[in-house]
Amino acid sequence: MLTSVADRRQDGNPGLAPFGQVVSARGAEVGVVSLDGGPSDVGQRATVGTFVEIGAGDRRLLGVVTEVLSGERRSSGAAATKLKIDLMGEFMLDGALNNHFRRGVTAYPAIGDMVALVDRIGLKTVFDPEGTALSNIGRLAADESVRVSLDIDNMLARHFAIVGSTGVGKSSGVVLIIDEVLRARPKMRVFLLDIHNEYGRSFGDRAEILNGETTRIPFWLFSFEEFVDVLFGGRPPVDEEVDILLELIPVAKSHYQTLRSGASTNLRKLEARPSGFTVDTPTPYQLQDLIGLIDDRMGKLESRATRMHFHRLLGRIDAIRNDSRYAFMFEGVNVGGDAMADIIAKLFRLDGGPRTMTVLQVAGFPPEATEALVSVLCRLAFDFGLWSEGASPLLFVCEEAHRFVPADRSVGFAPTRRGLLRIAKEGRKYGVHLGLVTQRPAELDATAISQCNTIFAMRLPNDRDQAIVRSTVSDSVGDLTAFLPSLGTREVVGFGDGMAMPARFQFNALSADQIPRGEAFASRFADRGADAERAFLRSVIDRWRGATTASPRADDQSAAAPEPQPVQTYQDSLASRVEQVRAQLMKR
Repeated sequence: MLTSVADRRQDGNPGLAPFGQVVSARGAEVGVVSLDGGPSDVGQRATVGTFVEIGAGDRRLLGVVTEVLSGERRSSGAAATKLKIDLMGEFMLDGALNNHFRRGVTAYPAIGDMVALVDRIGLKTVFDPEGTALSNIGRLAADESVRVSLDIDNMLARHFAIVGSTGVGKSSGVVLIIDEVLRARPKMRVFLLDIHNEYGRSFGDRAEILNGETTRIPFWLFSFEEFVDVLFGGRPPVDEEVDILLELIPVAKSHYQTLRSGASTNLRKLEARPSGFTVDTPTPYQLQDLIGLIDDRMGKLESRATRMHFHRLLGRIDAIRNDSRYAFMFEGVNVGGDAMADIIAKLFRLDGGPRTMTVLQVAGFPPEATEALVSVLCRLAFDFGLWSEGASPLLFVCEEAHRFVPADRSVGFAPTRRGLLRIAKEGRKYGVHLGLVTQRPAELDATAISQCNTIFAMRLPNDRDQAIVRSTVSDSVGDLTAFLPSLGTREVVGFGDGMAMPARFQFNALSADQIPRGEAFASRFADRGADAERAFLRSVIDRWRGATTASPRADDQSAAAPEPQPVQTYQDSLASRVEQVRAQLMKR
């Protein structure tokens, strides 16, 4: 009879009795048939996803059941059970003590080798080994008393992804993993793109919350492609207008630097010689200087058609700089001169403060500028890692990743795609780690997800999504992906470098104050009276209109703030307006 791994322990644990024997072996796939007259209760528990051990000479191999079939009927009348098992690794023995587990196998089973279920001690040796600095993230589905541990360093070293459909606990999984990263690596800086503004309360005082009102990312930090995308609202740009910007932006940058150096000059003289800057050099310049250059050049033109291109370009610039939604790009961005160091320190928590995490709430920014904004952030994160030679490691987590690096290369914003893919392919060399979160892995660029060597796959009912996940699994237990359509809430199948071995488990539950939810969730169903409801409606409409209303210029002293008016009912307001109109008619 098989002497199980547990039999070799010094504590004398008898282990579990064998229930089957090897009848075939092909690479990492082993065929097993149940023993005649064996313990039926044990054999019945050897179902899909169950972990088993196989005695192969002086070694103990670990495998997982991937398929259960009904075999031939025996003389006793009972049908034999046939199982397919994928080998995963082996228990490493040190004398009489089984002390650790190793991925991969160095020996293979022979026909007739005995098979038994792995006991609880063996499972803990694999998934929750003692004396290690691993992070606990869940409980094993095969035995809920066994904790599942995550190797944070291995996960970060080669990126990770969390995939799953809406409502399966994907956002909670993001919070749990980032929470463990912050606990295991206190100096690791984390930047989370919060696309739907749902993580604001999840990390407490450990995270700095930034939004469109509290963040300033100057227009001069945008690359030329990014600035043009914002200027044209994501629509195809006009070539003639792009050529004008391409020529005059470097001149405006040179003029600003000349003024800062204390030299006196004017735009016309400066335009006559090379500026020394490119359109992508991240250095400040005044938008007013650019407008002056365009206006001056337009005044020298005789062709009406050519002048119209300059005129339309001036109109675009004037419209966007006066749009209150773009205040984060244009309002007071040059105060204090070159603030690039302060901006990067605030975005990526390099100010030496106690908070090492940033949550950027993207929903507060103009939708037309979202992809350009994400492109800027990806580029800044990578370039800082590159030029600092990885001195300050950063984890960049991107929610709704399929929006920014889609599988279809004909859609989306090319610089954003390049920025994320650059982090995915080269970021780890410079201390920039990537976490991708998506509900549609089939719509995510294959290169991006292939660079993520640790994948947490939650429920995915779509066949295409399942196929993408299956194609990324390098382990021999790809059959575990068959669980994806039927996983419960918070259940996950984990693969890759961060896991001791692929397994189905359930994420730990979060406390109530950590569960991600929208900013307006708490007040969405509040019980308001009629007057309060009307006041609330008016405030929503004011914010709605204000989002597309031009903001007053800083030098416009005539724009005085209106005095607050008492809340009126709709009928009172209508009656008042009728009286005003009647009085005007009487005066006429």
